[in-house]
Amino acid sequence: MTPSDAGRVPRPSHVPLAEATRGGAVESIHLGSVAVVDRDGVLLAAAGDPEFLTFTRSALKPLQALSFVAAGGVDRFGFSPAQVALMCASHSGEPRHVDGVADMLARAGNRVEDLQCGTQVPGFYDALSRFPPPPPYSPLAHNCSGKHAGMLAHCALCDWDRAHYLAFDHPLQQSIRHAVAAFTGVAEARLQSGIDGCSAPNYAVPLSRLALAFARLASDRGDAGYGEAPRRIADAMTAHPEMVSGEARSDLALMRAGRGDWVSKVGAEGVQALGVRSRGIGIAVKVVDGQKRGLYPAVVAVLDALGLLDAGARAELAPWARRDLVNYRGTVTGAVRPALALLRHAPRTGASGTDGRR
Repeated sequence: MTPSDAGRVPRPSHVPLAEATRGGAVESIHLGSVAVVDRDGVLLAAAGDPEFLTFTRSALKPLQALSFVAAGGVDRFGFSPAQVALMCASHSGEPRHVDGVADMLARAGNRVEDLQCGTQVPGFYDALSRFPPPPPYSPLAHNCSGKHAGMLAHCALCDWDRAHYLAFDHPLQQSIRHAVAAFTGVAEARLQSGIDGCSAPNYAVPLSRLALAFARLASDRGDAGYGEAPRRIADAMTAHPEMVSGEARSDLALMRAGRGDWVSKVGAEGVQALGVRSRGIGIAVKVVDGQKRGLYPAVVAVLDALGLLDAGARAELAPWARRDLVNYRGTVTGAVRPALALLRHAPRTGASGTDGRR
């Protein structure tokens, strides 16, 4: 042990969250961690390392919309609840998504050319096992176009420069960073920053703090700094889960199964965050190899371990809880199944996992 290690409390390592089988034997194991916290940041349950520093990726999107909603942008431009959900979406580029984003741009006086998210194959082709047409593809079909349309609308609302809206020190990104710090309880100066796949700034926080942000997002109480914006975002996401993701996608399945109680957002590289309104808790899961095939059964297993699945929800999520592995001839060769053990933590009186904000 080096002097710098003295006094440190050892953290648990990542643990198996899911496993892939072949011929009845375990062939691959997906390691990761889970954190479950209440609205004060108290750790209620965990697996592996609940403090693992985790880039939030697209799970950050509801927080990136907070300052715009709180500033009155939704009412100013007449965005519908479905379009509020689109601002938080990793959508599939379905016609309803493309049309919704195009309308958001027009309402705020922006153009398709103003989007700086890039282009990609619309996700619904892969989700529905269809072959995509050849490029080029419109940036409207990019999975993050709703988020970017919301960012551009915020610039229009505040008369900010739109050409550099993704710059780290742009007023828009400063307002987003403030919201991320407020809801995760991590001071702005301590947020680990990076660039997301859509070129927007993204932040890494301990897994438990991502769970905390979603516990607060799913709260029915107004927020001291952001008023009714969290509730408005959560209501839009749960009312329009088809706009948050798309057909045959995990967030759509989770929020439908939750029947308005679960606010769900997946992120790249094996990240999932959920807020459970009825329990006042947030859940964050990270599969460290980044593979979503290990993420989906782990998430369903966590919900089950927490007693959140009734018979209907369990049946709806069965295809996500365990997936058969099929070879090129259509022969079932194995399955991906959950392999985690969720450990309960006894709350400590007066404990708080935040940096002073409640």
